[in-house]
Amino acid sequence: MPAESYLNYIEHEKRYSPHTLLAYRTDLLQYITYLSETLEILPVDAKAVHIRDYLVSLVEKQASPGSVGRKLSVIKSYYKFLLRRGEVVMNPANLLRAPRIPSRLPVFIPDAQMNSLLDSEDIFSSGFGGVRDKTIIELLFGTGIRLSELLGLQDDDMDFYTETIRVTGKRSKVRIVPMTRSLILQVKLYLTEKSLQKFNNKCTTLFVTDKGKPAYPMFVYLLVKRYLTYISTQDKKSPHVLRHSYATSLLNGGADLNAIKELLGHASLAATQVYTHNSIARLKSIYKQAHPKA
Repeated sequence: MPAESYLNYIEHEKRYSPHTLLAYRTDLLQYITYLSETLEILPVDAKAVHIRDYLVSLVEKQASPGSVGRKLSVIKSYYKFLLRRGEVVMNPANLLRAPRIPSRLPVFIPDAQMNSLLDSEDIFSSGFGGVRDKTIIELLFGTGIRLSELLGLQDDDMDFYTETIRVTGKRSKVRIVPMTRSLILQVKLYLTEKSLQKFNNKCTTLFVTDKGKPAYPMFVYLLVKRYLTYISTQDKKSPHVLRHSYATSLLNGGADLNAIKELLGHASLAATQVYTHNSIARLKSIYKQAHPKA
């Protein structure tokens, strides 16, 4: 089946992450189902007009521009794969364009609020769970790694001698990210607490649940949301907000944009440049407060 062949291709040759694979599978099967049940055609027989009908149906169901754009990207990639295999003579999605996504500034939490959370002696408990939770928060804010990268960390990815972490990012690209002294001490404390739990399973994943099972996305998401509620009233509270906070802190501290790009594991500088808008917004705020003519 072409769909399964394509999914195997992006898993084993393109080396997409499990999270990305699940998203691609869901989007692709949704498209194929629409062609079969609504238009009664196969993907290899679809034309640009049929794909456009599918996209319109998504908009009518109030799918966001970002969601529609992602689904179109999957469809284009799928037909590109079929074209290389000779199963179609052209890519029918090539000329289609995704709806424009309104630009939004990344949501972040100021340093002072993050410091108040991490320095608090009342919020995190002293037991294994509290130490683990604080380590997760401090690691996300102190390194800017993605949620998937955090969940993929192994115990031996921590190098305390060089004060760095080996992070495996998108498409299995490995990068080295430095750790602060406070973060190193926190990770060491967590590893000590973890070793004292005497979990029956020999899990090498760095972060585990209270039962010693590998931590999973929703576990970390809810954990982060719960702790950020102590210091922030903004609606968005997620691991990615801490990634944005890390990048914004570096930029506001004078870090070079190219260095931030490498630390975040971005493929291009364009993805990193969005944080300059946050910095400009901050400068405007300071200007309005400080300048007599503002």
